[in-house]
Amino acid sequence: MTTTPPDTTPDTTPSLAEVAEIIVSALNLEMSPAEIEPDASLFGEGLGLDSIDILEIALVISKRYGIQLRADSEDNTSIFSSLRSLTNYIASQKAA
Repeated sequence: MTTTPPDTTPDTTPSLAEVAEIIVSALNLEMSPAEIEPDASLFGEGLGLDSIDILEIALVISKRYGIQLRADSEDNTSIFSSLRSLTNYIASQKAA
């Protein structure tokens, strides 16, 4: 009888909660990850992040998921527009 070894590949597709935890942890925010609204802006009126905050988040995400986030990318505004858009971007890069 031949058995197939279990799939040991970790699920690297992030959840909204996981990416929210990365944001809170990377920036030492005084809030819980659950308080980040999935579709609220990460900049300005929403979470109020600035470009330095986004760079810090990008570094952590790049290391954690092995994807490239370039500071000079024209897509950064849309990638970092909300928690949902960032999570979707990471998932799309992992699937590629």
